[in-house]
Amino acid sequence: MKTMTSKAHNFHVPLSEPVYRRLKEAATRQRRPATQLVKQAVEYWLDEQERLAVHEEIAAYAAAMAGSENDLDLALEAASMELLAEEKGLP
Repeated sequence: MKTMTSKAHNFHVPLSEPVYRRLKEAATRQRRPATQLVKQAVEYWLDEQERLAVHEEIAAYAAAMAGSENDLDLALEAASMELLAEEKGLP
């Protein structure tokens, strides 16, 4: 559970009537304040953006290192394949 350790800030976000109506309906269904739903949605979106950024950085590094001495550790790859085969009962 996240705890608020710093000052909270308000952020005004104009919503179209259809989006506003859907938000209010969702809040009513869930018996939660609409502001709580928006806060949760923003936090989720930010977490996803961070996750995607890390994924893109790893993919860029892997592409840059492809074919170099930093590409794959062949012994580690072989050990991993052996372990996977054992777990699946393969010879």
